Amino acid sequence: MKRTRLSVCRRKARFVSEADALIVAQTGRVPLRAYRCDRCLQFHLTSRTKGKRVLG
Repeated sequence: MKRTRLSVCRRKARFVSEADALIVAQTGRVPLRAYRCDRCLQFHLTSRTKGKRVLG
């Protein structure tokens, strides 16, 4: 798995829990998924799905 770049981590919103991130993701216009960042150990949102199964 690729490591998150520090510059990417710094500019993204951080969420304490995956549930908090998913609540915000539901308000967006594009499908977003939450992931735990290996830099800050909190959750971020991404629209990328490469290698991930998309449910829906």
